[in-house]
Amino acid sequence: MKTISILGSTGSIGTQTLDVVRQHPDLFSVKAIVAYKNVELLEAQINEFKPEMAGLVDEEAYKELKKRYTGPTKLVGGQEALITAATWPTAELVVTAVVGAAGIEPTIEAIKAKKTIGLANKETLVAGGPLITSLCKEYGVQLLPIDSEHSAIFQCLEGQKRDNVDSLLITASGGPLRTWDSDKIPMATAADCLRHPTWNMGNKITIDSATLFNKGLEVIEAHWLFGFDFDHIKVTVHPQSIVHSMIMMKDGAILAQLGNPDMREPIQYALTYPERKPLHMDVLTFDKVLQLEFFPPRYEDFPALQLAFEVGRAGGFKPAVFNAANEEAVYAFLAGKLRFGDIYKTVVSVLEQMESEPEFTLPNLRQMDLWARETAHKYIEK
Repeated sequence: MKTISILGSTGSIGTQTLDVVRQHPDLFSVKAIVAYKNVELLEAQINEFKPEMAGLVDEEAYKELKKRYTGPTKLVGGQEALITAATWPTAELVVTAVVGAAGIEPTIEAIKAKKTIGLANKETLVAGGPLITSLCKEYGVQLLPIDSEHSAIFQCLEGQKRDNVDSLLITASGGPLRTWDSDKIPMATAADCLRHPTWNMGNKITIDSATLFNKGLEVIEAHWLFGFDFDHIKVTVHPQSIVHSMIMMKDGAILAQLGNPDMREPIQYALTYPERKPLHMDVLTFDKVLQLEFFPPRYEDFPALQLAFEVGRAGGFKPAVFNAANEEAVYAFLAGKLRFGDIYKTVVSVLEQMESEPEFTLPNLRQMDLWARETAHKYIEK
């Protein structure tokens, strides 16, 4: 039986991870779970899965949970809850499903504790790629991708000699604004952007899908996961979200991983790797008409994708600043403080204010992340 810790258990990936666990009570045991502030759902998860440890990052929510829950599960509050769950002694695999840069330090601590990582937090590698990959090598830890695109590439690469692979082809749904006229896109509302055509995700990642920032983050993550340079990572828009990603071989053959848009498949593959187990879901069939379309990205209308390639090639702390500034801009947009078209402008403004970069260490990464957020706030509040 594989023992699991879940960071972000009440979010989209976290709840679907627990759906997988429900299907295989003989295969998995949940030892630790942490959420941000959803007291009711976390308490229900505690009662159902009976973990040894549970936590809430939000202090007020943690106090409320302590009043409500009197069972044997150990409760931890604040940022400490993430680190505690990430390093919980009886957990073998840590699913990092928290949103944003909050996932970086718990992932680092999990690696140092020699846990296998089920990575659903792309910002960890975007911001901390050099540090994370070197630590994985040092501690002999494997990163198993959970994002559908990276899981697809991971599956396609299995059994292939690296020298035979030319490039990675990451698919993008195009998001809810894919067919909008260019002049209307900058004025899209949060409600417009949250109507994703194929995936059911959290608010932040859904806005990132609308701007294509999400695909840019995935490009940078793919670079660190698979070791391909940015000239050999491509993006193609695929509205149906059936082909989750592809690899192109040097002889011109293209290998693809297909399936209905259901995150439980890549989640389960990370949990059971290298084995495959049955999964009850709506599987893809070919007994009816299936039309698959592919388009080049509209780089001019969604410039964040091209910017991601630029900051990825530049390296250093630029990807971390790119990520942090975008996080702040997205939350400002969701709060009605920023227009859709100004999300990209905010990130560009912050990147343009970067000066000489210090050595790439965790303390310096924290400092650059904070600087980017504070600088983004100044731009947003102008």
